[in-house]
Amino acid sequence: MLHACRWKPPSVPARKTELAHRALATHGASLDLRQRRALILCDGRRTAIELTRMLGADTPALLLQLQALGYLDALDTVASTPAHDAAAQTGTPASTPATTRRRSLSAARIYVQGMLELQRAPAALALRARLVGSADEAATMSAILDAIAGLPAFTKPGYAARVRERVAEVLPEPHLPALAALVLEGEADAVA
Repeated sequence: MLHACRWKPPSVPARKTELAHRALATHGASLDLRQRRALILCDGRRTAIELTRMLGADTPALLLQLQALGYLDALDTVASTPAHDAAAQTGTPASTPATTRRRSLSAARIYVQGMLELQRAPAALALRARLVGSADEAATMSAILDAIAGLPAFTKPGYAARVRERVAEVLPEPHLPALAALVLEGEADAVA
């Protein structure tokens, strides 16, 4: 039995707009990790079907969201989807399916290790070595927090805040309060 109202991802390659190129280059846009990943993969050669295979079942809704925000060029078949038509009539964005994103201390650890590898400062190497050597959950969490707190000493302002935001997207929920309590160098001056 065919479902006429079921949306099928378009086979038109997804292309970034100039706004998306600037957002990816400057890290200034308020894109979450999943949105950034999708934009990076939207290279004008991959179709939405391929992106869905790579990123998961909620990718079509994510692509619609990115298109609505102006980060992706119009996709021909997106305009004919029932959800998109309803959103256009009401002026509200199409609803995205509720998905549970996986949270993992290992993912947070690997991300922070990668960010520290990009730095040339000896302090970054020491923080990375401590993170790599952490053997249990408490030591890993402590090393992650110390690494994020140490970033302002050898990076541009705002870089550590962006790393903290990305870590918050993947860190298991029981550890989020400790991350939220972390005050970065320069933030205390802005609050006072």
